[in-house]
Amino acid sequence: MAHKRKARTPTSRNNRQFKNTGYSEGGASQSSSILKAWNPRKASSKSDINANLEVLRSRAADQVINTPVGAAAIATTTQYTIGSGLKVFPKVKYGLLNMTPEDAETWNKKVSAEFDLWASSKLCDIRQRNNFYDLQEILYKAYMVDGDSFAIFRRGYDMNMPYSLRIQALEGNRVSNPLGQDYYGVTGPLSVEMVAPDGKNRIINGIEINENGAVEAYWISNKVPYDPVEINRATNWVRVKAHGDILGQANVLQICHDERPDQYRGVPYLAPVIETLKQVSRYTTAELTSAIMKSFFALFFTSSSGTGSISDVLGASPYDDENDPDAPVVDVHEYQLGPGTMNALPKGVDVKSIDASKTQSTFEPFTRELVKMIASALNIPYEVLMKSFTSSYSASRAALLQAWEQFKLRRAWFSRDFCQPVYEMWLAEAVATGRIEAPGFFEDPAIRYAYCNAEWYGPSMSILDPVRDINGAALRIQYGLSTPEREAAEITGSDFYENLEAIRIAKTKVQEAGVQLGTNAVLLTEEGGEENGEE
Repeated sequence: MAHKRKARTPTSRNNRQFKNTGYSEGGASQSSSILKAWNPRKASSKSDINANLEVLRSRAADQVINTPVGAAAIATTTQYTIGSGLKVFPKVKYGLLNMTPEDAETWNKKVSAEFDLWASSKLCDIRQRNNFYDLQEILYKAYMVDGDSFAIFRRGYDMNMPYSLRIQALEGNRVSNPLGQDYYGVTGPLSVEMVAPDGKNRIINGIEINENGAVEAYWISNKVPYDPVEINRATNWVRVKAHGDILGQANVLQICHDERPDQYRGVPYLAPVIETLKQVSRYTTAELTSAIMKSFFALFFTSSSGTGSISDVLGASPYDDENDPDAPVVDVHEYQLGPGTMNALPKGVDVKSIDASKTQSTFEPFTRELVKMIASALNIPYEVLMKSFTSSYSASRAALLQAWEQFKLRRAWFSRDFCQPVYEMWLAEAVATGRIEAPGFFEDPAIRYAYCNAEWYGPSMSILDPVRDINGAALRIQYGLSTPEREAAEITGSDFYENLEAIRIAKTKVQEAGVQLGTNAVLLTEEGGEENGEE
C-alpha cells in the first residue's frame, strides 16, 4: 500500500510576494509611508488651465499690484525683454529674389524708414494713445500678468498717415465664452467650454476651434464681463474670424506661449509662485507691523501699593468721575518725553516702559531664501530679480548672462507672436499702395516670405566691463562669427549703418574745426592681470 504524503503547510517562504521594480518602489510606490497618502492626478490642459484661469489671473494681478517681489518680477522681465520697444531690421532674402546685396541693403533701409513712419506715430493705435513701441510694452506686460493678450487688426484713415493699418490692444479677459439667451439659452457664470452656434465647433474660454483643433474665431466682448465699474452696461460679444479670406493673414493676434498640447489659453507668469509670493507678502507685512509697533516708546503710569487715592497723590482728577476704578492714574497730556530731560513725578507714582529691543533676526535670511526659490521658479537669477549685485564680478556677470538668455528667449516668442505679424501686415499694405516696390509679393508665398524676412532687436544687456564685451564683439566680427550690424544692435541697440553715417559726419565736422579728439581705439589684452573687480 502506497504511503500517502501529508500536505505541507504554507510557510512565510512560500507566501513571499514578489516586489515590482522600477518606479513601483520609488516615486510611484503606494506602500511608502511618505507617498501612500500623496495621490495627485494629472488632468488635461482644459482642466488644469482653463478651469482655473480666472482665479489665477486675479491672484497674479493682485501680486503685481500690491507686492514688491511680484511687481519686480514683471517689471524686470518687461524692462529687459521689451524696454523702449523692439525695432525691426529688414533682412530681405535677396538670393531668392535675384537682387544684388547692394540693392537689398537699399531696399532694407527704405522699408525700415517707412515702417518707422507708421510705428512711431500714435495713429497706429486705434485709440490714438500709444505708438507701436509703447503697445509692445503694454501687450507684453498684459501677457505676463494674464497669461495671454490680444491685438486686433483694424482700419482707420487720417490725412497725416498714409497707412490705414491700426492696432487694438486687448487684455485676456476680454476674450471669453459668450453668455445670454440669444446664443445658447444659458445664463450664469462663465463656463470653460460650450458648443458654437454652428453646432460643430467648440468654444474654449472664448476661442472657437474646429473639429481638428485649429482656431477658427475669437469671441470678444465689448467690456470686461462682470466689471463692477460698468455693471449697468450690457455685455455683448462679437465673433472675429481668426484669419482673413483673401491672403489668409491673421485678423487677431494672440500673444501667448503654449507649454502643453491642446492648450488654447496662456498661464500667468507668476502662477507657479503665487502661493509663495502671498506667504512672503503676509510675513513681510507682519514683520513690518511689528517693527512699527516697536518703534513707539510707550510709558505706563501706575500707582504704588500703600498709597492713598489718586486725588491724594496727584491732586484733583482731571476726569469727571474720580472714583472710577478704570480712570487713568495721570492725565498723559500733562507730561511729554524729550531728549535728555529729567521729569519729576509725585510720590507714589511709578513709570514702566515697554521693552522694544526685541527683533526678529531670522527675517532677512528666511525671506531671502524664499525669494531665491521664487526667482529660480521664474527662471530669473536672484541678483537680477532683486537688483542686488553684491558678489564678485564673475558671479554678477554669470547672473546677468543667465538672465539674458531667458530675456532673449522671451523676446523671440513675443516678436513671433506680435511684432513680425504686424510687420507683415503693414508691408502688405505698403506694397499694395505702391509705397514699397516688391515685385511678385502677392503672386507667390515664397516670394512674399523672402520680402518679409526681418530681425528684431531691443535693449542690450547691461555691461559690467565695456572693454571685455567690446573686445569679444570685435573678435566675433573678425573671425566671421557675427556681423557689425548684429553686434551694434545687441550691444547698443543702434543701427550700424546709421552709426557709420553719423561718424562720417562727425569726423568731417571735427576736421573742419581743426580739433583732435584722440587716437584710434585698440584692443586691450588682459595677459598677466586679474579680472577687474573679481574677488
